[in-house]
Amino acid sequence: MTHAVPDEELQRSQFQTDPLADQTIADILGPWAEPAAGASLADIESAYAPQWQRIAVVNAVISTWQDNAGLEGWHTRLPTVPQPIADALRDYVSAARALPEWAEPAKIARAEEIFFDQGVLSCTLLFCASLPECYVVPDLAEVLHTTGQLEQRTDYRIRSTAAMVFPVMMKGGLTDPAGGGVAQVLKVRLIHAMVRNLVLRNSPQEAVALAGGAERAVGLLPALKAAKDGARSMHHALFAHGWDLARGLPCNQEEQAYTLLTFGYVYLRGMRTLGLRFDRADEDAVLHAWNVVGHLAGIRRELMASTMDEAEALFERMQRRGRAELVPPDPRPGLADALFRTLAGVIPWRIAKPFPLLLSRRLLGPAASADLAIDGPVPWASRLAFALMMGVIGVIDAIGRLFSSDFSLARLVTRVLGYHLLTQLLMDQTRPLKLPQGVLEQAHTMMRGWGDDRRAGNWLNKLEDRFTVAGPWSGTARS
Repeated sequence: MTHAVPDEELQRSQFQTDPLADQTIADILGPWAEPAAGASLADIESAYAPQWQRIAVVNAVISTWQDNAGLEGWHTRLPTVPQPIADALRDYVSAARALPEWAEPAKIARAEEIFFDQGVLSCTLLFCASLPECYVVPDLAEVLHTTGQLEQRTDYRIRSTAAMVFPVMMKGGLTDPAGGGVAQVLKVRLIHAMVRNLVLRNSPQEAVALAGGAERAVGLLPALKAAKDGARSMHHALFAHGWDLARGLPCNQEEQAYTLLTFGYVYLRGMRTLGLRFDRADEDAVLHAWNVVGHLAGIRRELMASTMDEAEALFERMQRRGRAELVPPDPRPGLADALFRTLAGVIPWRIAKPFPLLLSRRLLGPAASADLAIDGPVPWASRLAFALMMGVIGVIDAIGRLFSSDFSLARLVTRVLGYHLLTQLLMDQTRPLKLPQGVLEQAHTMMRGWGDDRRAGNWLNKLEDRFTVAGPWSGTARS
């Protein structure tokens, strides 16, 4: 089966972004003067001081968008925000905050229940499948590489992704005024528009028009000297990086739709790979909830998939198209290496440190593993332990399901791994996630709920207790 979107439409979507968010940022920042070819970091910092100040104001404002109800009348609570910026952001929120007409609250609620039930396992799949799949498409990897956030601040990238996923998938995240999902997505949408404006030194729509239109866009924005100097901020790095418009626009519609699939489809595919398949109605509910998120993020409806068959076909086509546009040097192996070094760093057992990487190989498959260069040598003891563990799990699960359809040792083991990664990377009390208090309380409630898995027998839960509380994996006690 193939997805209904023709290749020609996917090609055009590389030159389409998000007019609403893009215009909002363009109205706030105004036009960029053409930088001198030899502009240094000091030149950029001084010549564009007004833009950097406006960016700081925008970041300060959107940091106050903590819950969905708070999107209403926020500007009255921040009277010191310059009026042009306040007006532009108020109009943006007013136009962007509504759920689409096709949103089905019952499906969204079911997706929230699934996330709550599978929480730690969901985080394992986020770390070991969804995030790595984002880096397989070269242009997506290039933008992340430009910011330096993954090579230099990998845990920041992980935590910022989780800071979006948690509010979206918590109970009422998209539908309740007390939830935080809509507010968080609107922040991320605006940040993507900021990235595009900085990389292109213009609004995307203006950049395409100046380059000859989407059908024949050409033009190279040269890198500036500051890019080689080593810009001290993400904004300076993006501005100085340069971009080849023949590759399409950064953070374009196709790339955004692909990223959306990594959160919905890749998660469900990972569950299938682990032998934890949902029924079709539940899979459709998860895809539907993420499609609602996609609408809020400015993604066009025709680039979304409603079933697993559609999602598989669209994901594989997008990935294949992305691979064909690789321009050296390849940023993907460096990003993946930084991610898996971070994950290994929070696992205390030496033999188990490669387990996240080995799990990713299983979840991603050989082609994506090769793209990310995670298919190289791993210590034989770790490979053997992981293979034996997964093999034994498969046999035990097959036998256990003869007596109980819900039995799953695979669920327990991946939850053990995920619990440790989550507590170390996301729930460290010395640097808690920046979430609204209500959302943070829900997260802690879910953590406590994940501690006892009703689908595993009492003896399995006791075994899990051994590894997550008192055992060699322990580093953060179960709350």
